[in-house]
Amino acid sequence: MSTPDNYDSIHDTSHITYESLLGGNKVFVENKLKEDPDYFHKLANGQKPPVLWIGCADSRVPANQITNTKPGEIFVHRNIANVIVHTDMNMLSVLDYAVNVLQVKHVIVTGHYGCGGVIAAMTNKEYGIIDNWLRNIKDVYKKHAAE
Repeated sequence: MSTPDNYDSIHDTSHITYESLLGGNKVFVENKLKEDPDYFHKLANGQKPPVLWIGCADSRVPANQITNTKPGEIFVHRNIANVIVHTDMNMLSVLDYAVNVLQVKHVIVTGHYGCGGVIAAMTNKEYGIIDNWLRNIKDVYKKHAAE
């Protein structure tokens, strides 16, 4: 999968480096501690989110931001194209933990417009290792293409 030639980001990302991310985290921590000196101690005491949010790994749809929730308010699992497959031990472990340990009340599987994974799955192109991940979407798309 590649970014289209005509792609025009809403953000200039040329300044993003691992150093800037670490610096941003430092600012985040400082700001949270100014607001509430016990903030991180409270978070470390545990979580009781009512929702498991299964979404896409796409950088344009960060779960907490698009739901206006704070850390600890939703339990999140993300992968390319928000795929749920019965052989994915990571996804199954997240689901099991969310339901049986955290006792979430709701499991929400989300999608979004312009998902690169879904778009790639709907083509006949080969992209490499990602094709294995997208196989289930490709199969469903081919099966129902005439509908």
